[in-house]
Amino acid sequence: MTKSNEMTGGEALVRTLLAHEAGPVFGMGGFQLLPYYDAARRLGLAHHLINDERCGVFAADAYAKVSGRVGLVDATLGPGATNLVTGLVEALNAGSPIVAIVGDTHRDHSWKNMTQETHQAEILRPAAKEVIRVETIQRIPELLRRAFIVATTGRPGPVVLIVPEDIAHGTHGFAEGDFACDPRYRSAPALRCRPEADSLAEAAALLASAERPLILAGGGVHISQAAPDLQALAEAAQIPVAHTMSGKGAIACTSPLSAGLFGRYDRIANGLIEDSDCLLVVGCKLGEIATKRYTVPAPGKRVIHLDCVAEEIGRTYAPELPLWGDAREGIRDLRTALDGRPVPEARETWCAGVVDKMNDWREMAKERLTSEDVPVSMGRMMGELNTHLPEDAILIADGGFAAHWGGLLYDSRRAGRGFVPDRGFASIGYGLPGAIGACLAAPERAVVAITGDGGFNMVLGEIETARRMGLAPTIIVVNNAASGYVKALQHLMYGEGNYQSSDLAETNYADVAKAMGCLGIRVEAPDALAGAIRQGLAETGRPTVLDVVVTRDPGKMLPAADSRAVQVKKGDRIA
Repeated sequence: MTKSNEMTGGEALVRTLLAHEAGPVFGMGGFQLLPYYDAARRLGLAHHLINDERCGVFAADAYAKVSGRVGLVDATLGPGATNLVTGLVEALNAGSPIVAIVGDTHRDHSWKNMTQETHQAEILRPAAKEVIRVETIQRIPELLRRAFIVATTGRPGPVVLIVPEDIAHGTHGFAEGDFACDPRYRSAPALRCRPEADSLAEAAALLASAERPLILAGGGVHISQAAPDLQALAEAAQIPVAHTMSGKGAIACTSPLSAGLFGRYDRIANGLIEDSDCLLVVGCKLGEIATKRYTVPAPGKRVIHLDCVAEEIGRTYAPELPLWGDAREGIRDLRTALDGRPVPEARETWCAGVVDKMNDWREMAKERLTSEDVPVSMGRMMGELNTHLPEDAILIADGGFAAHWGGLLYDSRRAGRGFVPDRGFASIGYGLPGAIGACLAAPERAVVAITGDGGFNMVLGEIETARRMGLAPTIIVVNNAASGYVKALQHLMYGEGNYQSSDLAETNYADVAKAMGCLGIRVEAPDALAGAIRQGLAETGRPTVLDVVVTRDPGKMLPAADSRAVQVKKGDRIA
């Protein structure tokens, strides 16, 4: 085998990434990874400087969620590595394929109080599927391939590759064949398993005989890229579909079979769950939010649970029938098994009832979606997004009530991932960097992000990143001069006026955006929303910040009923 010229470990990293057709990469360099950065420049790896490593993972996570491809981030040792933790946990809990390359100390001097040295492997290990440390330079291609394999199989997730300084700066004579990779591991899910035949036949029999079946879809439907198949199954078998916040788009929200969000905030789905005689849970962990703190479904329901992670089945609700397998393959097999079986007559009435209930809900919600309140109502803002966003738009929803309002009131008008909340860890600050990742994952689609002023304050520096990259997302800052979710909870728990450390200074974020070279539009009245959204969508080459001034009344900040009418008992978690 012909040897190539000797190269640094950093160049070997880049060549292995390029063999995977990887990129973009988000990172902030340091001395330990300088050879890798130099090789990225010389060899044309798409690499982008980020202003905060946590935001780098958020951007990579959104890129992975939208594209299905591996999201990439790098960081220097010490604070660079530890700044990754929050984003890595988001990816771990949400099932996003991420590979993070992290520098480390020179091994000849480790544990001699090297600058920025810490127990970073131990800190990162609980935040990742796997942490791999490179101990010999010639193993770089092998171990980076391993990182891609782990990131894209099973439930996808983040993998950390730790590269000591002397490995990155050292040299080795690699052969061309050393950089070969299996293309299937460039995206997730790289490998798919199917439920075993007998259990699948039993599930089909249960669904075929059910008069009031209901599908509960989680984010795993999107990880598996199964939404079109799920909608096809629902239509063929006439089974309504409810979804979690992460599962929005498992079926078009405008479909007559859509029952909308279920759990802590729901449209009509919680009542349907109570009335259903057979629940098919697909790609959903049935966590706290989805189950309204483990009260939905009620005990004793007939539940079939399909998930690619066997240990998630039964964690919070013991199903009558567990199905271990990939969501898309399981859905396809169920559709095949149900094909030709008669649909019970009662199901026509069941599905018609979903349409009637949803029409009633939409009539009830209309007042909120068209509200003329000043300051601007969050409901009106969601109504304008429903009206003016293109069908294929991507809406990024930050943590806190941005996701709650979006999950409840926003309509994804086609099956697929068009609504991207950070529900793995639900941390605030995701909106802006998430929009950056989404823009790169789907440059042909409009990208809009909703973030609170508190979340926007955390990541303001990434406006510079987006502008430098020439990206044009529309960032909607929900400006209530508060950490609104916390203030609303304090209002519920302790009454009007009893707030602590939840107020922010009044800030004009449109002016901030203009000062950073972006388009900034301040929206203070509901009639100005439509024009501002259209202007943001039309902008090219730079981000737009819509500074939307919303209510300062903490009793109106949550998407449930006016919280002044809610009675909270000790121990309740109402939002």
